[in-house]
Amino acid sequence: MAYTPKPEPVDAIVVGLGATGGTAVKVLAEAGMKVVGFDRGPWLRAHEHYSGDEVKYVNRNYLWPDPKLFPRTLRHDENSVAEVFPFSPTPQLVGGGTNHWAGWVPRPRESDFIQRTLHGDLEGASLADWPIRYEHLEPYLTKVEWEFGVSGVAGADKYEPFRSKPYPSAPLRPTRFGKRFYDAAKKMGINAFPIPHAMVTNRHKGRDPFNKTSFWNQYGDPSGARSNTLTTFIPEAVATGNFELRSECFVREIKVGKDGRATGVVYIDPDGHEVEQDAKVVVLSLGAIESARLMLMSKSAQHPDGLANSSGLVGKNATFHEYVFAVGLFDKEVDDPLYGWAGNYISGGTFEFYETDESRGHIGGCLISASQTVHPVNWVFPGRPSWGSALKDADRDYFNYAMKIGAILHDMPRESNRVDLDPTVKDAWGLPVARITHQPHDNDVRMSKWQVDKNAEILEVAGARKTVPVYLDRMTGNTCHQHGTARMGNDPAKSVLNEWCQTHDIDNLFVVDGSGFPTSTGVNPTLTMMANAWRACDYIVSTYAKGREEHIKVN
Repeated sequence: MAYTPKPEPVDAIVVGLGATGGTAVKVLAEAGMKVVGFDRGPWLRAHEHYSGDEVKYVNRNYLWPDPKLFPRTLRHDENSVAEVFPFSPTPQLVGGGTNHWAGWVPRPRESDFIQRTLHGDLEGASLADWPIRYEHLEPYLTKVEWEFGVSGVAGADKYEPFRSKPYPSAPLRPTRFGKRFYDAAKKMGINAFPIPHAMVTNRHKGRDPFNKTSFWNQYGDPSGARSNTLTTFIPEAVATGNFELRSECFVREIKVGKDGRATGVVYIDPDGHEVEQDAKVVVLSLGAIESARLMLMSKSAQHPDGLANSSGLVGKNATFHEYVFAVGLFDKEVDDPLYGWAGNYISGGTFEFYETDESRGHIGGCLISASQTVHPVNWVFPGRPSWGSALKDADRDYFNYAMKIGAILHDMPRESNRVDLDPTVKDAWGLPVARITHQPHDNDVRMSKWQVDKNAEILEVAGARKTVPVYLDRMTGNTCHQHGTARMGNDPAKSVLNEWCQTHDIDNLFVVDGSGFPTSTGVNPTLTMMANAWRACDYIVSTYAKGREEHIKVN
């Protein structure tokens, strides 16, 4: 492989430019640090490349990683043979998962940070408290909401914890299926409210409200109204003059010096050349699967088991959520059409079933919400014709009279659920791919069963003539949510990162994506991830970097 001369060293390297990487480069560059950011995918332009083309986005994987270049393998226990499987694929391009997300950004709850304190040692699980609490993260949750122009109504969720500011944008109007959900919730005494969305509904930071569209979740947004780091944080970082973005560059190794500290990265540029980039600080934000993989691949004499892995926990305690749901079918002879494919993907939701109620047979709970059924072209239902006028009639009969209520499963961490390096399957560069080993905890299965049945009950109260439950069978990675593979904690023997997302073993290596989550929470994690990344990067700027400068002056 060809080599090219080393570029000039910089203050910080950020690997992965999705939700958390985009946050990191904004915070570091705006503070005056010289930053290079890497993403192995392209740097697309929303107005030029994005649209509501269902076949392009859903069937032809326009945003998704090429499984031939970036395969992953999955097995369900130590004794099973791992098979190639597209587990938890996230878009491999600048902006990452925020290019395709539905954009719902609820806040975590205070209980999410103290699950072990609340529940003790749950058999078969590895529950742990976070080293931070909600109040430590609240200022940063607010920062992200106000930078992104999040829409919502403060106080509408009666279970919402303290917030220091209201939402900057008014809530999205309810869809037809959302209204059905609200009506049923009211009859059942359930507190329902508009789910906060990363979408502007009033002019915000030069961005205008969006044209309401059905083609939202899994699609690239051409309007710029849906907040994502591609069109917000990353351009703001570029505008400082302190940030250089290198797209289509694959980081294959984190380098270390004789003292065991990170010195930079080795990456493969778009021309296939292997290049070294040095920096004072290395920040990983590839997602919990790929960050763990890169740390495990970066072996050296000082770190024979991979970087920051003296605890042996890198890759372990992985959690992934799973989207489980019930579909409701309504009577076209009686009901007005719901147009379950129309409007924003998510409408109303509730935290009514979030906190532990042991009478349900499980601990914990999750956010539930009313949502679109599925995409029009890809609507699949048993007995549905596949061609011609019969197909169109089936779409009219089912698709216009269907909705679903889904749940973000609060899955339990288990040390045996992990990411490691597959011993046989390689990627396009001949490097071992990530192997996921996962078996749901019994609590996951019980939570799924109880919540999906409750969702079906709500649909029946809403008037559904038939409900179809979809329970947890096995983890498929269908939410693209990844956490826990480098969990935070105060004890270096029981965790990989400290409360600032700084590795215990290597003081200038930080991991700011969901890898640090000790538990998965029962909400979409992106807002929490971004707030946590902002907090960590504030620490790098205000404390770590200044402390290193003083150390160098003294010595």
